[in-house]
Amino acid sequence: MSKTTDRQEISRSNRKVAVVCAGVFVCMVGAAYAAVPLYNLFCSVTGFGGTPQVADADSDVIIDRKITVRFDGNVNHALSWQFKPVQRSVTMKMGETAQISYEATNTGKETTVGTSTFNVSPPTAGAYFNKLQCFCFTEQALKAGESVEMPVVFFVDPEMDKDPDLKHVKEITLSYTFFPVEEPERPVAARAETPEAETKL
Repeated sequence: MSKTTDRQEISRSNRKVAVVCAGVFVCMVGAAYAAVPLYNLFCSVTGFGGTPQVADADSDVIIDRKITVRFDGNVNHALSWQFKPVQRSVTMKMGETAQISYEATNTGKETTVGTSTFNVSPPTAGAYFNKLQCFCFTEQALKAGESVEMPVVFFVDPEMDKDPDLKHVKEITLSYTFFPVEEPERPVAARAETPEAETKL
């Protein structure tokens, strides 16, 4: 085999290696962008990390075992709000639907927008905590001094009673934390018209 042929073979091999490396890099970048939504989806489906479930209807089974659900409210230091549950706890039967409310007040001097994250403790109870109505991940705008009540409707799945790791659990804590929204979404009707749109009018 000639030297020219050897160089051609090496060149082809190098190109193959470069293509493979580029493909791996693209996959890694794509995986990084997909990691957060996939993780959130995994948590919402499995209850991993104390993430509550989302239910479409009330439980059709109610058992005698009672559970006390405590409520906790927190605010990120960058958001000038006060945020707390209207009631601190409720004791209910597993499978029974309950509704409680949180109250948020803007203590700042201008309108601000917040959104909340949530979790349940103990974390393993997240798989059995079902929300029917919730304000989580919804942008909430409050004017200076304005207050608002935000309801939460939920039930604890009776299947929790069959979980040997949670047999002795008598209390669950539902915790929310509000964070500021730096660039809140604006409704279509509130958006400024473009010069093109004004010209057509």
